[in-house]
Amino acid sequence: MSERRFRVRVTALLAVCTLVVLSLAGAAQAEPRKQCRAGYVGLTYDDGPSATTDQLLAALGANHLRATFFNQGNNSLDRPQQVRREVRAGMWMGNHTFTHPHLPQAGEPATFQEIASTQWVLRDLTGREPALFRPPYGETDDQVRADAARIGVLEVLWTVDSRDWAGTTAEEIAAAAHTLQPGGIILMHDWPPATIDAVPLIAQDLAARGLCAGRIARTSADVPFGSQVFHARAVRP
Repeated sequence: MSERRFRVRVTALLAVCTLVVLSLAGAAQAEPRKQCRAGYVGLTYDDGPSATTDQLLAALGANHLRATFFNQGNNSLDRPQQVRREVRAGMWMGNHTFTHPHLPQAGEPATFQEIASTQWVLRDLTGREPALFRPPYGETDDQVRADAARIGVLEVLWTVDSRDWAGTTAEEIAAAAHTLQPGGIILMHDWPPATIDAVPLIAQDLAARGLCAGRIARTSADVPFGSQVFHARAVRP
């Protein structure tokens, strides 16, 4: 075989290989879009890290789900390795104050310090500055929002309450998640055993409805929360 013919064949082979790679890459991108045809929802877990955080992370990983963990500063100092494991597992991180107080009653400068100190703790543990903030109990007012804006975090409330904090069962938590609409955000906590048991049920339900777990981002739309509104929704990761 002449050198020229050999080069032609090699060039043709490389072209075919390139087309195959591009085709596979396109299929890999199309598959998640197909699976997430109905959109994205936000799975959130408050109050951690706790003694059962590792179990929750294992359940989420086994079911290919990502979530946002709103961690307390004091708990993060007590369990720094769990905070780092959340990040390594691909979870998103949010600020849930240092000691979980009723912020509207805390006054200043306590409210600001509760949020700011947790930013410092989480940043030091992960190397990342949290962009999200959830006030404990969903209690907020103009001063809390002013402090959050000053620190540069987005206030995130919720559209569905799983009531796992009240002792609901795994089936009841999954039923609450079933009411999530595209862009919606569900409140859960990382310490109730039933919440961990609910993870595979939630995963099955989301898949059946063409929904995927997404990250939380700012929206200009008003999202109702009782008599108030907030400006966050779940979007594509």
